[in-house]
Amino acid sequence: MTKIDELVSDGKSFLENGDFDKALGFFEQALLLNPKNPDLWNYKGTALRSLGRYGESMDCFNASLKLDPRDRFAS
Repeated sequence: MTKIDELVSDGKSFLENGDFDKALGFFEQALLLNPKNPDLWNYKGTALRSLGRYGESMDCFNASLKLDPRDRFAS
């Protein structure tokens, strides 16, 4: 398991448990390691949306779509 996989796994766990601030931190760390991964932008966007930070979440989803215009998971 790579460092990014570990960060995403931890972030998803916190997301599922409702700790959106901690989840966001893990997804941001993963993005620092690989900012060109559209899935990571989607995870960050989901955490931000869960925190009610809608404008920022839309920026993340748009970043995902810029990297992969066919991304069916971009919310």
